[in-house]
This record gives sequence, structure tokens and C-alpha cells, in this order.
Amino acid sequence: MSKTADTRLPGPDTRLPGPDTRLPGPDTRLPDPSRWKALAFIALAQLMVVLDATIVNIALPSAQTDLGISEGNKQWVITAYALAFGGLLLFGGRIADLWGRKRTFVVGLLGFAAASALGGAAQGEAMMFGSRALQGVFGALLAPAALSLLAVMFTDAKERAKAFGIYGAIAGGGGAVGLILGGFLTEYLNWRWTFFVNIPFAVLAAAGAYFVIREPAGSRNRSPLDIPGVVLSTLGLVSLVYGFTRAESAGWSDSLTIGTFVAAGVLLLAFVVIESRVKSPLLPLRVLTERNRGGVYLSLGLAVIAMFGLFLFLTYYLQVVKGYSPVKTGFAFLPMIAGMITGSTQIGTRLMTRIPPRLLMGPGFLVAAVGMLLLTQLDVDTSYAAVILPGQLLLGLGMGTAFMPAMSLATHGIEPRDAGVASAMVNTSQQVGGAIGTALLNTIAAGATTAYIADHAAGAADPELLQLQAMVSGFAAAIWWAVGILVVASLVAVTFINTGRPGAGPAGGRSGSTDGAEDEIRIPVVAH
Repeated sequence: MSKTADTRLPGPDTRLPGPDTRLPGPDTRLPDPSRWKALAFIALAQLMVVLDATIVNIALPSAQTDLGISEGNKQWVITAYALAFGGLLLFGGRIADLWGRKRTFVVGLLGFAAASALGGAAQGEAMMFGSRALQGVFGALLAPAALSLLAVMFTDAKERAKAFGIYGAIAGGGGAVGLILGGFLTEYLNWRWTFFVNIPFAVLAAAGAYFVIREPAGSRNRSPLDIPGVVLSTLGLVSLVYGFTRAESAGWSDSLTIGTFVAAGVLLLAFVVIESRVKSPLLPLRVLTERNRGGVYLSLGLAVIAMFGLFLFLTYYLQVVKGYSPVKTGFAFLPMIAGMITGSTQIGTRLMTRIPPRLLMGPGFLVAAVGMLLLTQLDVDTSYAAVILPGQLLLGLGMGTAFMPAMSLATHGIEPRDAGVASAMVNTSQQVGGAIGTALLNTIAAGATTAYIADHAAGAADPELLQLQAMVSGFAAAIWWAVGILVVASLVAVTFINTGRPGAGPAGGRSGSTDGAEDEIRIPVVAH
């Protein structure tokens, strides 16, 4: 035989006694003694990547003025990063499986630092756009390598829960921290420091990873690289992300927008067909078709759609309507960060080993929806303490509670050879969800704003007040959609995810099911 086969024995009588029904696999290894030190550097790298997603937004107006970037081209500061990062994530995950996660992680960190230095030193728009694209390329190596390192290093259920609780809190709350840090750096230093600040993060994390991380032996996937899969997935994901980005500025009926979506659909369909037929696929379909992981990817992507839109709306509401400074706006997001950290490290981590993941994810998304529902009451004169603060707290608690088991379950039960690409799928669902959220909710908000002005223009005594009221009305209309999306995410989590708590078998105690990641018997048949 030329490759490792995944042979599953049928029937309940083939099971070994005890909660772990798999024959010797990754969970039987002794834990790495340096795993907690490694977690510190992995978390630092994840924080840097998540910070970068929002820190640049705060600096964009100042950078645009200094570099002479036109109004039409300013979106490319964000889009260049999103296209490279989103398009290359699957490739980055496969490279991590092939090269080794530690090596990919360190290369990604050092490359990200170099690209950040280039962005901070940019003298024109071309240099800025190029640096952002390079950040995306190295981010696509770094992000899946970080998550897959956690997946292969933490195998004990309780320790895994703590590790992913910390990782989930950073993944969820780091964006809001970026708003605070970006506000400080832009207001008190210079926009260039929003790029330079990545360098010490990256160098420290890379040095720590090099000396501390010991990747488990035998966890690489040395199969030949699936070149057609790389080309089709990269072009398909780039087309998809660009389609949503273009829809935001040019409209959903624009011919190029429609053409981009059609191209994305054709390319991704061809990718699925190729992956089902090649010997060593870039994305083994077993990663997607297992119902628990599929449920995680879908529900997480939907939740991120709602989250990204809200970050944008609240930032504009606080700065434009309320007149907050960039620093004050960043601090105004602190309740959401506190809620996420509490939900992830205190609720999710403590309950994950006691109850099935769907009973954390489903209610978590619903609590977040209630928080979002409060924010639909936004008005020009809305009190921060009465509406925005409790809304953010509930949103953070719900998202933190749901994100933590989602991050863990996305790679739980996966074969070590697939850990990188499974981790990449988590990041892909978040990246595509973010692109959809920004474009879709922004379009809804813009349409509602225009309609409000048309309905109220005749009797308006103060045109400036009318404009603010129309803007807030647009935000509220879009947030209503975000509430609905979170409810759907909750339903997806409860419906698709049926595995039991880690180490306890499938939900409901069914002995013969092969639906859950926990209750499969995997016998590696190794080639000679």
C-alpha cells in the first residue's frame, strides 16, 4: 500500500472498554512537559494576528493622508491583506502538515515581522499594499500552524479545555484590544507604529517557539503536494473574498461582482471534485464531511458575520455620533473583551469537560443574540451605560462561551496528518465570515440609511441631525439581521454537533454511532 488508510470496524462489539474507543493514536502519547510554555508563545502570536485585523482600521485615515492614497484605493489597505490571508489559508495549513508545524510557525512569524516593518516604512500606496499582501501570505502560514500545534500538543481533555479557552478568548477579544492599542498608537505616536508594534511580538514569539516547542514525532503528512488543489482553492477563495469586498463598494448588482461570485462558485466546485479524486488531496473531504467539524465551521462562520459588522457599526457610532476619540472608542469596547475572556476561560473551560459542546455553543450564540438585540435599540441619544455596556457584556459572554468549544472541537478527533488543514478551515470560516459580514451588513445599513433620509427629509429642520439619525437607523436595521444570523448559528450548532463531552463518547450515550468524532475506531494501516 502507498498511503495510510482509515479503516473503521463496524458494530458495537468491536469497541474497547472505557471512554476512549480509538486504538493507539495521538491521545495515547505522554504530554509534552513544555506544552504550557509553548502555549504562551502560541497565544502571543495569535494575539498579534488578531490585533492586526483591527489595529490598522484605526490608523487608516492618518496613513491615507500621509501616503496620498486616493479615496477609491484606500480599501486595498484592508483588502490586500484579506485576499492573501483568506486565499492561502488552506495552502498554509497543508504546508504546516508537510514541513512541520513548528517550522511553519516560526517562518510565518519572522515573515510577518518583516512585512510589518515594510508597512511601517511605506513611502507610497504601492509599498503599503504590497506589505499588507505579504502580511496576509505569512499570516496564512502562521494562523493554522498555531492552532494545529495546540491540537497535537494538548491531548488531555481538561488541559485541552484550558488551552483552547485561552486561545478562544484571544481569538474573540483580540480584535477589540486592537482598537484600544491602535487608538493609543495613532493618537499619541504615529500610525506607522501600528505596524512596527508587530515586530517585538513576532520576534519574541518566534524565539520562544524555536526553543520551547517540541512537535510530536510522526505527526507530519509527507504526501506530495496537491498542486491543482492549491491553485483551485486559492483562486476560488480569493474570488469569494474579493466578491464580497467589491459588493460593499460597487453593489451586489455590479457585473464584475456577479462575475466574481460565479467564478468563485465554479472554482470551488471544481476544487471539491478534484479533492474527491486525487490520491493526496489538499483538503481531505473527511475533514469537512464529519458532521461535528462541519457544524463548527458553519456556525462559527455565521457568528463571525454578525461580529464583524458590529465592530464596524459601533466604531462609527461611538466616533461619529457620540464624538468619542480613538482611544475612548477603544476603551468603550472593554466590556465586550471582559465578557469574552470570562465566557471562554471561566464558563467554557469549566463546563466543556462536563457537558456536550452543543450545550455550550447553542446557548452561547443565543446569549450573544440577546446582547445584539439590546443594540438594536441604538438611537442618537442612547445611553452607553444603559444599552451599549450590557449589550456588549452579553455579546462577549455568549461568544466567549461558544468560541472556546468551537476552537477545540474543530480539531478534536482529527488525525495528526490532517491537523494543519483542519485548523486552516477554522481560520477560513472566520475570514470568509468576516468578509461576508462587513459587506452584507454594511450594504443593509447603507440601504436603510438612504430609505430613512428619503422618508424624513421633507420635515427635517436640522439636516446634520437627520444625517446622524439616518446613520443610526441604518446600523439598527443591520444589527437586526445580525441577531437573526446568530440565532441561525445557534440552530446549526445544536442540530449538527452531536458529540458528547470530551472522553465520554457520543451525545446521548449511543454506542454504535459513527457520527461523532469521539466514537470512531481508527486503525492506521501503515505502508511498508
